[in-house]
Amino acid sequence: MTALLAVENLSTRFRLKRGGGEIRALHRVSFTVAAGQTLGVVGESGSGKSTLARSILRLVEAREGRVLFDGEDLLALDAARLRQRRRDLQMIFQDPFASLDPRFSVRRLLEEPLMVHGLGDRAARQRRVAELLQQVGLDPGAAEHYPHEFSGGQRQRIGIARAVALNPRVIVADEPVSALDVSIQAQILNLLMDLRDRLQLTYLFISHDLAVVRAIADRVAVMYLGEIVEWAPAEALYRQPRHPYSEALLSAVPDPARRGRRIVLQGELPSPDRPPAGCPFHTRCPKVMAHCANEPPPEVELGTAEAPHRVRCHLYGDRVPGSVQASQPLYSRA
Repeated sequence: MTALLAVENLSTRFRLKRGGGEIRALHRVSFTVAAGQTLGVVGESGSGKSTLARSILRLVEAREGRVLFDGEDLLALDAARLRQRRRDLQMIFQDPFASLDPRFSVRRLLEEPLMVHGLGDRAARQRRVAELLQQVGLDPGAAEHYPHEFSGGQRQRIGIARAVALNPRVIVADEPVSALDVSIQAQILNLLMDLRDRLQLTYLFISHDLAVVRAIADRVAVMYLGEIVEWAPAEALYRQPRHPYSEALLSAVPDPARRGRRIVLQGELPSPDRPPAGCPFHTRCPKVMAHCANEPPPEVELGTAEAPHRVRCHLYGDRVPGSVQASQPLYSRA
């Protein structure tokens, strides 16, 4: 299946204001998303998920790599061409209250992208606003109200309406339900899936909640410290995670069908301005081996051409030396 969005070796770094160092936010991230699919991106806070979203859309500038949309490298576009392409790639933000200008009515918020791209006259824009509100389950009369007059779930519906206003092909959703009550989360997820099917959208869906991702994603990428450590079909990942970090994340998701106890990782996510040598996960890995501390793990293909399943881990490399003998356990089971 041909990729609509292909990210190749994407790396993003931020300079520290003091000391002259850098934060390695993303490191050689690669994946593809086919048209109509949803790729879920999961990982702890600080793993680089939001930076990935913003780097793809050039809200922050990547240091190196390529982001191919329909074969065109977004990172190589000049300002005028990038502005044209922004019609095809839109974003839904985590906090709808922060992303919606409180000074603007809903009508102004939804008309603005149409005006920026010169689409339609005033009457056509007003019709489009009414259509958008109906698409996301809101009364067209809500157009005259302001963001503070709505609940959190309603504000997120407005944010979704704004994201689809230009008929994009790809939507990057950055934690779109994490700020909502559980009952409202289900409604918004159902809305996103309905819009995906009706409007033939492609999603990059970012979340720390693996249960939410399971409900919507076709494929899942697991991120740790700015790198993708596992990338697989959703069903394969949830049935049999291969990377020790993926296994630990999934063990924390309540699932009566899954046997075994929760894996509790010791320690904190390392600082991205001082990433560990070798495998980035080796300082917390329950299956760490001697060479994990010095050698970056290879990317190994464990799936098929039709259903690729890639993992970066020495467990699946050509040689597997003996495990490190630690004086204290690197993890516990609770």
